Amino acid sequence: MMISIVGFAGLCAPLVYLTAAFAFRKQHFFRVGLFLAAGAFAAAVLCDILLALAKGTEAGSPVFLDAFSAAILTLITFVGFVVVRYSITYLDGDPDQPRFMSWLCLTLAAVSALVIAGDLRLFALAWIATSLALHKLLVFRSERPRAIIAARKKFIVARIGDAALLGAVYMMMNAFGTAEIAAILEGAQNMKATGGAPGLLALAPVFLVIAAVLKSGQFPTHGWLGEVMETPTPVSALLHAGIINAGGFLIIRFADVMLLNGSAMHALALIGGFTALFGSIVMLTQTSIKVSLAYSTVAQMGFMLLQCGLGVFSAATLHIIAHSLYKAHAFLSSGRAVTLSRISRPAMTQKKRDAVFAVLSALALYLAIGVPFGGRAGEEPAILALGAIYIIGLSMYLSALLADTNSRALGLGLAGFATAFYFLLQNAFATLLAGAIPAPLAPDAVGNAVIVIALGSFAVVAFAQVFHLPATDKVRAFYVHAAQGFYANAIFNRLIGALRVGRDVYVSRSAS
Repeated sequence: MMISIVGFAGLCAPLVYLTAAFAFRKQHFFRVGLFLAAGAFAAAVLCDILLALAKGTEAGSPVFLDAFSAAILTLITFVGFVVVRYSITYLDGDPDQPRFMSWLCLTLAAVSALVIAGDLRLFALAWIATSLALHKLLVFRSERPRAIIAARKKFIVARIGDAALLGAVYMMMNAFGTAEIAAILEGAQNMKATGGAPGLLALAPVFLVIAAVLKSGQFPTHGWLGEVMETPTPVSALLHAGIINAGGFLIIRFADVMLLNGSAMHALALIGGFTALFGSIVMLTQTSIKVSLAYSTVAQMGFMLLQCGLGVFSAATLHIIAHSLYKAHAFLSSGRAVTLSRISRPAMTQKKRDAVFAVLSALALYLAIGVPFGGRAGEEPAILALGAIYIIGLSMYLSALLADTNSRALGLGLAGFATAFYFLLQNAFATLLAGAIPAPLAPDAVGNAVIVIALGSFAVVAFAQVFHLPATDKVRAFYVHAAQGFYANAIFNRLIGALRVGRDVYVSRSAS
């Protein structure tokens, strides 16, 4: 099939990364490899420009590019270039650096291919290739037992996710009689308009949810995310800022298929919401900056899948992009983060009067800025619910600033700016992605119940921090259990035998 110039520009990214993988095998070709990584980003930007000028999509095998996939491709190539550039300096002098750089570029090639794939078979192949290439990076420091444990756990979880994805691919191909993603999405839209999915197709969203949940490190298979810190920092940055988002990308890419099964959407929202809550609680009890960042990723991915489950796909896309940029910076500058945390760590205010003022100020900002931008509750309750969760977080931010009376005016000003900017971005992404992904849903009774549960849970945890629970024995015990992640990871370790593998590695190294 002939590929247009838009499709060719998108296809350049994975092809260029493949070329860079070969260039990085030789030390004296490192500058060529860096130039190629920059070229992949340039190709993605060119793709954005051409799509904007064409005001359409590039649909068909082997490439499917629209506003959504083009935006994610640009994100991947940008973060990829930054990580490649950082890795050249970070591993300078390491004899295994060429091997690392080569696998890094192969991983980026697989992720880029995943994003632009227009054929289900190519999509599944790129999905599996991404995981296998990442595995090589996770075991780069093979002399570290904990790195082996984390890689083993990730490998097992990923293979289950691969099986779920292949099951969904088979169901979709069987139901629609084609492997072209664009045709499948169009067929799903027609089915939705005429009343639902026939036969096995109704199960495809369930398998997509399983694949997405396992790919994005959701509870209770999240433990490996914190343990991959044994790998070089660029791997952590690439994983937490890019590859971990593949679960969300899967759901948003096949959003029209997901909408054929409301129960799968509700399950996704519940799993994501619980994981977001769990990750947030555990994150606050960690003393290690990197482990705290890992649990932050768990929570952020959970919140992103909650957004997907509520049908607010444009907000989930914005979340993917914003979180990726933040987390890439956080990991690549984690050393500076440690220094700053030792110098200054703002504490929550101890005055209930200030805490009440923080909550009321956040609510006032939401009513003045968020509601006009967010739409009417009767039309888009999910968007308003997500805005309310934003207000809960804003209350915590203001409560920390109110501990210093000199920062109140500045804090309120920054909070107002952040609120306006947040909702402006929400509207901008909804406009940008119109036609590429479904519009926000009007939730049913079960969906409304999920929204209420999510709001109530986040409110209880946040306000417990803002108003400070008394330091009783039960509160202290809860803190200790939370610091251990409520032992979910330890239980998962025993289930897959990861602890035994860790001991075997340790014993074999000691004997040698």
